[in-house]
Amino acid sequence: MKDLKYLLAYTIPLSAVLALLWQGWWSWATVILAFGIFPLLDAIFPASTANYSESEEKSRLSNRFFDMLLYICAPTCFVLVYFYFKTIQTGGLATYEWLGLTFSIGVVLGALGINVAHELGHRANKWEQFLAKAGLLTVLYQHFFIEHNRGHHKHVSTDKDPATARKNEWVYAFFFRSIIGQYISAWQLENDRLRKKGLSLFSWENEMIRFSVYQTMYLSAVVILFGWTMLPYALAIALIGVLLLETINYIEHYGLRRKMLPSGRPERVLPKHSWNSDHEMGRIVLFELTRHSDHHYLASRKYQILRHMEESPQLPTGYPGSMLMALAPPLWFFVMNKRLEDQARQLELA
Repeated sequence: MKDLKYLLAYTIPLSAVLALLWQGWWSWATVILAFGIFPLLDAIFPASTANYSESEEKSRLSNRFFDMLLYICAPTCFVLVYFYFKTIQTGGLATYEWLGLTFSIGVVLGALGINVAHELGHRANKWEQFLAKAGLLTVLYQHFFIEHNRGHHKHVSTDKDPATARKNEWVYAFFFRSIIGQYISAWQLENDRLRKKGLSLFSWENEMIRFSVYQTMYLSAVVILFGWTMLPYALAIALIGVLLLETINYIEHYGLRRKMLPSGRPERVLPKHSWNSDHEMGRIVLFELTRHSDHHYLASRKYQILRHMEESPQLPTGYPGSMLMALAPPLWFFVMNKRLEDQARQLELA
């Protein structure tokens, strides 16, 4: 029964359903839940550093419940996006209402779409990879499937990784560097893959070309079904979802760097190269994404068995609260730079 706690992740799309149905100030329900209620609950409930035993891990890995929770996320996002477009198309909304609905759906696409796509994108099963790519479609960020797995996990916490934030880098500058850098990197990675196989870069074998076609088809479908006036709304919810992802990217590795070895290669990725958070609410609603150190230590490890790692640096609160803090750079630097210094001292003493 304790595993049913992950159903709380579905309060995010549920709040978006209420926003679409009731409108008015309810239009902002998902934003208030994600960045008002969740940070408060993280502050109230203590963080848990408990890990599962080996037998418990085996039991959780064999339990299909954990996978089924993920499989319904992409379809849920598509349904919500459809009804979002229908609601906007109907008209009669005040400015604060359509703005609230746009931000609410964008949050769903980030938390339920991209986040779950991230988890499924690490799976070897083709069906799960298909769902990962589907979850990235409505945010027009399918290249993340390539760059994250083959770029970010290889270069994390080095200057070669556009998704690793540098010390004293403002999150708003990071948005541009990360978004542009990851897109370019995805093309380069795919081109390198095709060259090694002796295949043409300008063919259907190039997944970046396929992603570009799929995303164009999605936007075309929006225009055909709902009209040209809906195109800016499709781009807006995609941008909000992406900025949610990039804010998470920003806090996950802020200021952390891997040492360069005499060979010129960086040391292997260790738990100390990712910021971790054991705060319960953030862990539950983001399917354990906040135990990020263990995820980078072993990317194939499923979310339901991710561990607390003693050597991993800790964020001051859960992801929702940390994301809000990151949006105020002076406050973020004040809190996090001291933690960076403490982390450096601990590593020197170790």
